[in-house]
Amino acid sequence: MGATAQHKTIRPGYKLTEVGVIPVEWFDQPCAEVCVKIQDGTHFSPSLGGNDYLYVTSKNIGFGYLDVSNADRVDTTQHKAIYKRCDVRQGDLLLTKDGANTGNAALNTLEEEFSLLSSVAFLRFDAKRHVAGYFLQQILSNPGQNRIKDAMAGNAITRLTLEKIRKLRFPVAPVPEQHAIAGVLHDVDELIDVLDKLTAKKRDLKRAVMQELLTGKRRLPGFARAKAGFKQTEVGAIPDEWAVKRLGDLFEVTSSKRVFQSEWRTQGVPFYRARELAVLGEFGSVNNELFITQKMYDAFKRAYGVPNVGDMLVTGVGTLGKVYVVTDEREFYFKDGNIIWFKIAGTVAPEFLRQLYLTPLITKQISDGSGGTTVGTYTITGAKKTVIPFPPLPEQTAIAAVLSDMDADIAALEARRIKAQAMKQGMMQQLLTGNIRLI
Repeated sequence: MGATAQHKTIRPGYKLTEVGVIPVEWFDQPCAEVCVKIQDGTHFSPSLGGNDYLYVTSKNIGFGYLDVSNADRVDTTQHKAIYKRCDVRQGDLLLTKDGANTGNAALNTLEEEFSLLSSVAFLRFDAKRHVAGYFLQQILSNPGQNRIKDAMAGNAITRLTLEKIRKLRFPVAPVPEQHAIAGVLHDVDELIDVLDKLTAKKRDLKRAVMQELLTGKRRLPGFARAKAGFKQTEVGAIPDEWAVKRLGDLFEVTSSKRVFQSEWRTQGVPFYRARELAVLGEFGSVNNELFITQKMYDAFKRAYGVPNVGDMLVTGVGTLGKVYVVTDEREFYFKDGNIIWFKIAGTVAPEFLRQLYLTPLITKQISDGSGGTTVGTYTITGAKKTVIPFPPLPEQTAIAAVLSDMDADIAALEARRIKAQAMKQGMMQQLLTGNIRLI
């Protein structure tokens, strides 16, 4: 009855198969029928070193891309022994079959020969009958990834065998349509790649500008004096008119009043631990599950105060030194011992201090004070001892504005990337099932 009901809902020109509803001109076929060769890499561990041939493993296979920048190499003798069995060629589809990256796939775009480890398989297609880029998109799609997960179900170890790869089934469009679909989705991939590279370039530029502005090596218009000099300090060379300050000398460094776990609630005023604050600082919002009552919040606010706009909160456990600057009047409270509260009160430009916390100058002080590991802590005492370069407040504000504008540019590129990725997912859902036809 269920199958009959399903058939009744199928529109004309489509059919029901093991991979779902697809156009009648399409086929439902396993990899064994569409590939001319399916093979994995060497099952022995060669000696690494030399400069002869790349040795590609699962770490080099990303989700849609091949990255050999950190690949090892093997000598010619070992490569020849490996290549007899796994003769990877340009245009083959590489699929990780072992470890945490299982299901990652990429096309081999390299012209040179390379050796392959058993954690990666390659799928070879007859170019006259099938398009490797089309099957790459099928594997990367949500249904394709789900089929891979289903194939591994019940295994104690996350692994795809060659036999399971041969049995993976995909909707197979006619070759002209495979070319069209692969081309459209490849164009979107290229757009995403351009956005990724542009974002990386902007990040590198911002790091360079931060290093110059936050140390005074570069001065903004209107702030540098004629014949201004530099002086050596415990934070390095800084302009003569800048100072060096300990945070504890600039403002009160404290934390919240204790809230016991028994007082946590599932609704009310948001209550943040270090993990929520880190997300809040990076993304501006967080979906937290912990709250305290409005009554408790109001009582703490009256008796001890709560963070004001411009105050800064810093994580003291877990991932240390993550920062959130309070920008509005939204009510929240936070966990003592997890988060340090900087009551800045106009003594420092909050955004200037936030940017400093992204630099090695601060991260090294935090690491040195916590024992050098993420299981350490950044304490109120440690925060008070943290030293910073201290330009006049107007210059702090100007520096912060430049760096904030750069952050906004990076955020805009990241938003475009997210939008492009969402667009691609929607296109994959429609094109790879034949719900929308290009031919």
